[in-house]
Amino acid sequence: MKIGVIIFPGSNCDQDMIYVLTQRGHEVVELWHKDTDLKGVEMVVIPGGFSYGDYLRSGAIARFSPIMNSVIDFANQGGYVLGVCNGFQVLCESGLLPGTLQHNLSHKFICKNVALKPVSKSAPISADLDSNRNYIIPVAHGEGNYYIDPAGLAELKANDQILFQYADAAGEVNEAANFNGSLENIAGVCNAQKNVFGMMPHPERAADANLGNEDGSLLFDSLFNNLK
Repeated sequence: MKIGVIIFPGSNCDQDMIYVLTQRGHEVVELWHKDTDLKGVEMVVIPGGFSYGDYLRSGAIARFSPIMNSVIDFANQGGYVLGVCNGFQVLCESGLLPGTLQHNLSHKFICKNVALKPVSKSAPISADLDSNRNYIIPVAHGEGNYYIDPAGLAELKANDQILFQYADAAGEVNEAANFNGSLENIAGVCNAQKNVFGMMPHPERAADANLGNEDGSLLFDSLFNNLK
């Protein structure tokens, strides 16, 4: 698959994502934020970092970069888009994903491994995952507190759009595991059409044996095995 990875001023996880995707045999091209040509890619990935310094709100300025107009058109035509951490924030700001990411309740930047419980069985990135086990994936964010209004939450549940929830070591989704204050421990969501995916944890940082953790590889396996 030909995949484009967008690079904004302040992106810092682009090379991590490019490494993981190329190791899996995909053709990867870099897409600069000032470009408008997606170069014929079959998927767009927006990696983590601090696009435009995270001024105003995380992802708020990146949403207006030239490349994002092309990404919005691509997604609205059914193209696959994945946003991780800052990429998730950009997708919410762009209206491609519902909800918003607010400051962590602690108002502190949090960087650690967390346990994820897969939820959606219809979204490609989580469809093949075992809901009876945890997936240990790193987080690194200051604004990962997911919020959506009650009507939006009801739609997410009705359409099976919740990808992951934060869980404790026993796999329980509870307040103790909710380190950033996200509504109902939500760690990632997709759109109703199941072609745009966003998550705060970084699977690309847990997808190599040299890192001592390959749980992220299972998320990528599920994603690419289920794309139509």
